[in-house]
Amino acid sequence: MSPSGRPQVTPLWIDHDGGDLLINTATGRLKARNMEHDPHVAVSIVDPADNYRVIALQGHVVQTTTEGADDHIDRLAKKYLGVDAYPARRPDETRVTIRIRPDRIIRQPGPPPGT
Repeated sequence: MSPSGRPQVTPLWIDHDGGDLLINTATGRLKARNMEHDPHVAVSIVDPADNYRVIALQGHVVQTTTEGADDHIDRLAKKYLGVDAYPARRPDETRVTIRIRPDRIIRQPGPPPGT
């Protein structure tokens, strides 16, 4: 939650492993603290080729681990930036991979052609 008590929203890089979503952050950040406090999350994924095509899901955190998290953020950097290593890594941070299991998935296919 934000200091005002409202839900917090953060754009994130996302990956998947079977039916679970994987995100990566650093320990101590607001997103990580919020998920430690309440493991229920909502995720919205927008098709970069069509902003009207959206998948939204509600789910819960099933695992948080630092094991392999540095490699995971590098894989995400390769996927999203085309670089081999995450360029914003800070020497004082500990990366964490968070596994989210979807409970509910809503697909919005976008408007019909020509509208």
